[in-house]
Amino acid sequence: MTFLTLTSIQKSFGPVKVVHDFNMSIDKGEFVSFLGPSGCGKTTVLRMVAGFETPTAGSIVINGKDQSRLKPNQRNIGMVFQAYALFPNMNVFDNVAFGLKIHGMPKADIEKRVKEMLSLIHLEHLGERYPYQLSGGQQQRVALARALAPKPQVLLLDEPLSALDAKIRVSLREEIRQIQQQLGITTIFVTHDQEEALSISDRVVVMNSGRADQIGTPFEIYNKPATRFVASFVGTLSTIDATVVDSASGKAKIGEQVIDLKQALPAAQGERIQLAVRPEAGSIADGAKGDFALDGQVTSSQFLGSVIRTRINVAGSVVSFDMFNDPGVKPPAIGDMVSVKVDTAHVHVLRD
Repeated sequence: MTFLTLTSIQKSFGPVKVVHDFNMSIDKGEFVSFLGPSGCGKTTVLRMVAGFETPTAGSIVINGKDQSRLKPNQRNIGMVFQAYALFPNMNVFDNVAFGLKIHGMPKADIEKRVKEMLSLIHLEHLGERYPYQLSGGQQQRVALARALAPKPQVLLLDEPLSALDAKIRVSLREEIRQIQQQLGITTIFVTHDQEEALSISDRVVVMNSGRADQIGTPFEIYNKPATRFVASFVGTLSTIDATVVDSASGKAKIGEQVIDLKQALPAAQGERIQLAVRPEAGSIADGAKGDFALDGQVTSSQFLGSVIRTRINVAGSVVSFDMFNDPGVKPPAIGDMVSVKVDTAHVHVLRD
């Protein structure tokens, strides 16, 4: 059931248009991430939903009600910022209670609700502490509890984990997702970290230069990128230069090697195309199966723990491939000649 609708949203700052005709429908209880590089417009869209920015054109409807003329405090939206934004002169209890007091909730009800929120974020024992006495992860949990305390209809998170170290980010993003599912609250999460977006979202919006290049599930975004930008921005991607031999049958030439891609190619005979492959798309293991093989020379081999990433020069194109670490198998060395078996289903054909 559609709960939040963004229709033909545009935003300009003077002559500069930062959001172009953005359209999206979000279901009740859905967790959607806006993913993209700095300056792509993702935070601007979030701020328009919150009411901190006014759209130059378009409409924002939440639960059937147009929000365009409403102030931020009239929208019943919870917001969590990157920099925590806790009140330094208030302890944890009072920070969480702040929104409830503004709404005029009775003191007994405030105390009950704050205790519920502190229990939800597992900080019920730190209610008397002040922000400076908390770690970054604890402060962000308090900011989340403060945003959720008034029971908002939509939760907005603007890069809430970017100021935290890697280990805390992973645990806190999982905790945020667990709380969101527990409460069933409609959530928009802004991030430039693709791993964050792919790991916790129901759907991901990949933004590029103020436009939504693709909206889809994490599986779709990663495995079926709709544009070259999405293919290159999400995940690691290698490109291989090729020349079309027969566009109808799908034959192409890489160096002196002819391969069959088993699909019609978007270019005429003799024209150049690029083949895009993920690191997991091929295998150099003995007995590996694939539709065709790419022969090349190892230029580097990185041991990453569970995975070994090997870079191979294939007819002038350097391509990355991953293999699982096997204590009984020695990883390839620089200078080795190897043959990578590739399945055509894992190859994306791009125009040159």
